[in-house]
Amino acid sequence: MSKLREECGVFGIFSTQTEDVASSVYYGLFALQHRGQESCGIVVNDDGLFTAHKENGLVNDVFTAKKLQKLGMGNMALGHVRYGAAGTGAVENAQPLVVNHVKGRLALAQNGCLTNSAKLRKDLELEGAIFHSTSDMEVIAYEVIRERLTAPSIEEAINRAMNKLEGAYSLVVMSPSKLIAARDEAGFRPLCYGIRDDGAYVVASESCALHAVGAELVRDIEPGEILIFDKNGPRSIKDHCGKRKQTSCVFEYIYFARPDSVIDGASVHEARLKAGAYLAMEHPVDADIVIGVPDSGLDAAIGYSRQSGIPYGVGLIKNRYIGRTFISPGQASREDKVRIKLNPVYETVKGKRVVLIDDSIVRGTTCARIVKLLRDAGATEIHMMVTAPPFIAPCYYGTDVDSKDKLIACNLTHDEIVEKIGVDSLGFISLESTKKIACGEGCKGFCTACFDEKYPTAIPENVEKSKFDKKISKNGGNE
Repeated sequence: MSKLREECGVFGIFSTQTEDVASSVYYGLFALQHRGQESCGIVVNDDGLFTAHKENGLVNDVFTAKKLQKLGMGNMALGHVRYGAAGTGAVENAQPLVVNHVKGRLALAQNGCLTNSAKLRKDLELEGAIFHSTSDMEVIAYEVIRERLTAPSIEEAINRAMNKLEGAYSLVVMSPSKLIAARDEAGFRPLCYGIRDDGAYVVASESCALHAVGAELVRDIEPGEILIFDKNGPRSIKDHCGKRKQTSCVFEYIYFARPDSVIDGASVHEARLKAGAYLAMEHPVDADIVIGVPDSGLDAAIGYSRQSGIPYGVGLIKNRYIGRTFISPGQASREDKVRIKLNPVYETVKGKRVVLIDDSIVRGTTCARIVKLLRDAGATEIHMMVTAPPFIAPCYYGTDVDSKDKLIACNLTHDEIVEKIGVDSLGFISLESTKKIACGEGCKGFCTACFDEKYPTAIPENVEKSKFDKKISKNGGNE
């Protein structure tokens, strides 16, 4: 857990004509690859006939030209990229999930984590349900299908099922005739939709994926909203809107989302520029150069430079051919992995007092190795600035923030952290400034529980996050 990881990304398309929708989903998932690198999947709907493929691996490796061709043509398709919690890497947990039931067929995919997943799963098992994975998605599917037995439509079944779901979920569902998007009442995880020139509607976790397939962003799905796409165009159900205060994950802006995305009306790029500017105001230092840790630290470094007047420079180069799933052969040290992923630009940092901008410090191991790289490259001083406050609490809403014993800020004082990572000074953005970095018209509040322990919903009682992960991995569905 040297860097934080996000659970997954979803993508769906509804077209009025039969076309190569699989390729559109492929490009959309490729744009969302940063949200999950463990597994991926695509389901194509051709007049009610579902064709699916999913497996562990990156999008470009899993979906060769031949596999995309086998998915065939259709008018709807659904896709998913996934990063799973520890111990849940089996291919059975890959999404989308395709299910047959007495009222028809469904494909489902989601981003997030239910806080009552273990309880729902246990109740379902006591009623005779059989599970094949540890995914939240299977729990959600059971609840939706159970409601569908009496509901007049699939969208109403989802509407009723949402009364039982607690926590974070951005959900995309495909029936034989409809594509449906739903976002939890608090809006923890992003979800938006757009339209192409040919009239096709596209749903995605981030707007960058819309642009990847030539679609223009229309708007974000509102917290609690259910949006239905069918032959009559889009329509909305807002029975769950306004039931909770919006608490979108602020870390989407700090790290998870791509900088070219717009979430709830706020530019991620602009949010990171603001974070860097706030850091410069809160933690001014005398230095010669400002550099960022690729990729999410770069925009913030520019913001720090602009605000402070200290020149911005490229001090670290990232190997673009190594993803987050990179595993070195043999028994190479983790230090070697850092050197392979990142290389210092000697001409930028040699003999310089450096301001180093990064998005977060979790355990401190990775940033300590980066600092050592810069020291070895000749940096005379290193002042590390972080665009997230210290992590002091685990997250139950889909972010890989572990139990307190894994968090450096819970175990060391500020001075001890400075000594451990080997910097001359260390500054974290304040919680107050964090809440101000994204000011989109669609966002009315953020979840900052990992920084202040103020959870916006009920969480599993008397269960540490690490034990919670193990419990749901064994008995119920963290996705």
